[in-house]
Amino acid sequence: MTQLVYRRHDRRLGEFALRTLDVAADAPVLHRWVTHPRAAFWLMQDADVDAVAAEYQRIAAHPHHEAYLGLWRAEPAFLAERYDPAHVELVGLHDTRPGDVGMHFLCAPTDAPVSGFTRAVITTVMAWLFADPATERVVVEPDVRNTAVQALNAAVGFEVIGPITKPEKTALLSICTRQRFLAATGAATEAGSDVGITAKEHHRDHA
Repeated sequence: MTQLVYRRHDRRLGEFALRTLDVAADAPVLHRWVTHPRAAFWLMQDADVDAVAAEYQRIAAHPHHEAYLGLWRAEPAFLAERYDPAHVELVGLHDTRPGDVGMHFLCAPTDAPVSGFTRAVITTVMAWLFADPATERVVVEPDVRNTAVQALNAAVGFEVIGPITKPEKTALLSICTRQRFLAATGAATEAGSDVGITAKEHHRDHA
C-alpha cells in the first residue's frame, strides 16, 4: 500500500503531491519515463522493466536513499529521490554538513507541455525537503551539459559550487540553503500554498 507523504497547492496549476512507491506496480510507468529520449541524463536509456524495478527495489532497501512518485492532480507526473550525500552519490566529492540532503527529480515525458510545470515540480520537491526541519541545505549534481535543469535549479535558489568528476559524468555541484529557497520562492510559501502531510518522511534529476 502506498502512502501520501506531502501535498502542495500551486496557485496556477493546482495540487501536487508525493507518495511512496509501489515498486512492482509503478515499474512500468517509471520504465516509460526513464527510458524516454528526453530522460537521457537519467542514464537508464537501455534498461528494461525488470532492470528499472530492480533499481528502485535497491533504492527502497537502501538506508540512505529513497524514491517517491510525484502526482499532479492525482495522476503520476514526476519522480523524486532523496539521499544522504554523506553516503550516496557524493562521497569524497562534497564536504557534507549536518542537514545536507541530496535530491534528484524527473518529470514525466509529455507531448503537451504545460507552461511552468517543471518549475512547479522542482518547487514542490524542494518545499517537501525543507518541510523536514532537519534539512538545512539541498545538494544536487546535474550533468554539466544539462543546462535546462541548471536554469531551474537557479530559479529556486541553488548556488553553483563548481564541477566535480563522478564515474558516470562530470557534474555541476550546486547547493541551496533554506534561506535561498525561501528568498527565491517566498511569495508562494509565505502565502501558505505549501501544505505538508508530514514534516518528516524519508533527489535523480540526473540532476
